[in-house]
Amino acid sequence: MLRELHISNLAVIQDVNLELSGGLNCFTGQTGAGKSLILGAFEMLLGLRPAGKDMLRPGSKEARITGLFELHDEEVVTEVATILDQEIAVGDQLLLVRKITPSRSSVAINGQPVTAAMVKTVGQQLVDIHGQHDHQYLLRASNQLLILDRFAECADLRKQYTHTWQTLSELTQRREELTQSSTLRTQQLDLYEFQANEIDDAQLQTGEFEELSARHKWLTNVHKIQRDSGQAYQALYDSDASVIERLQMIVHLLGELEELDEELAEPTQAIREATLALQEGAFDLGRYMDRIDANPHELDEVEDRLNIINRLTSKYARNQTGVDPVEEILTYREQIQTEIESLRGKDADLSSLDKQIKQARNDLAKHGEKLSKKRQTAAKKIKPLIETQLDELGMADAQFHVEFSAVGDEGSMHGLESLEFMIRTNPGQPARPMRKIASGGELSRIMLALKSILADSDRISVLVFDEIDANIGGRMGTIIGEKLRSLANSSDDGSHQILCITHLPQIAAYADRHLHITKQVMGKGKDRQTQTTVLHLEGDNRVNELAEMLAGKDATDTTRKQIQEMLAGAS
Repeated sequence: MLRELHISNLAVIQDVNLELSGGLNCFTGQTGAGKSLILGAFEMLLGLRPAGKDMLRPGSKEARITGLFELHDEEVVTEVATILDQEIAVGDQLLLVRKITPSRSSVAINGQPVTAAMVKTVGQQLVDIHGQHDHQYLLRASNQLLILDRFAECADLRKQYTHTWQTLSELTQRREELTQSSTLRTQQLDLYEFQANEIDDAQLQTGEFEELSARHKWLTNVHKIQRDSGQAYQALYDSDASVIERLQMIVHLLGELEELDEELAEPTQAIREATLALQEGAFDLGRYMDRIDANPHELDEVEDRLNIINRLTSKYARNQTGVDPVEEILTYREQIQTEIESLRGKDADLSSLDKQIKQARNDLAKHGEKLSKKRQTAAKKIKPLIETQLDELGMADAQFHVEFSAVGDEGSMHGLESLEFMIRTNPGQPARPMRKIASGGELSRIMLALKSILADSDRISVLVFDEIDANIGGRMGTIIGEKLRSLANSSDDGSHQILCITHLPQIAAYADRHLHITKQVMGKGKDRQTQTTVLHLEGDNRVNELAEMLAGKDATDTTRKQIQEMLAGAS
């Protein structure tokens, strides 16, 4: 329900605040007063009409349109919450704000900026506007199907069918992907198996690359190691006047001096210990030299092994600094094993998929047949109800029916058929899709008839009727007013709300809230500006307005008495 609509600095509107009620809200006023502008502003707010800079009031930097909605329908709340990705509950309010500047138009919902597509989608959940052809909820074939299903009370069966259709679609798509990729899958499997065998044949061990690299370094320098370590050993121990021999002589001399001066005891001991340590090191070096045994073929073997690892590294590792390439290769081996098992399992999947597809098709046919029967029955029931409504609305020759069309062998996600609401408004003419009805007045009355029948199954709470009184007289206006009032009060929670622009007092008399729109010229000279205002009419003011609508400026007391009787009859 729309609780409030505020418009500022839009064309001839400087500042207008409309406080609306549940039930029937009627807008009246002379031609050109701004009724269409207010409706247009509402459409701009919802993204149903372009909001360009040309709509700015002269001298203004920003126009603003604000709408405050209350949400009462659980399905609408769920849809809107999903669209906006916000937490919204039944009974919450939704604040839409559109700003128009010379450079851009933007919109926010509950303070969150949203795209044009999002606000339009939200708007379609909240409002149904009749009088323009491009955004009417009931004119879209997909919505007509949904409405008929609601009338047929087959929502659960429809959900069951849709779920089965989606399951079948997913299974069929998966099987098609498996079939189409059979050759590619075989090639990929061959490649992975070749790579796995190549890695397995190498019999890699974690850490061996580091060990082999160290061994390779030693083998390529073994002759230098033998030569230089031999020279060091000779200098230390195995030569005349070796380092150790000379140190031993020094220790002997200091030992004699130590007896003469005790202060030499400490340095003498240090040199004695160093000599012993150096002597032990020389012995270790000698033992090391004895162990040097370079196999002339080992270097070739190590290089061959390193070449294998380097070749596999270039193919299967990323050569990350500080990472063992063998570990990377083995990690890749684990990854392709998963792919190999998955690819080998695809063939088994095909057989399983075929069984699942067969079952899903059987279930879909069963659910689809039940759904089709319910729809056909509902179409027959709704036809006389709609035609009776149209007759009461002055369209006695109108005929209505639901036209079904088969949709392929397996249908669509909505059923085994599509449908279109068909209408014939004049004798001798063929029935045409409702969306192709040319007359705005006829279209509004057809919509009113449909809405009256489908009120309990229609979840859109705000209905806007424009041109509904086109080419009709006072008697028919009374009937339309009565139906509008009845439709507006048809929901148990009072959540239905109708906004109606009318020129007929017979319709306006049924309003729960009567809003009068006027246009005035304000200021003097160059500062003169046109300004639209909106007044909530009650009591004598409402009687006077309705009397003027009925008799013009020549309204008399008799006219006003007639209006009072009209209001009494409408209450």
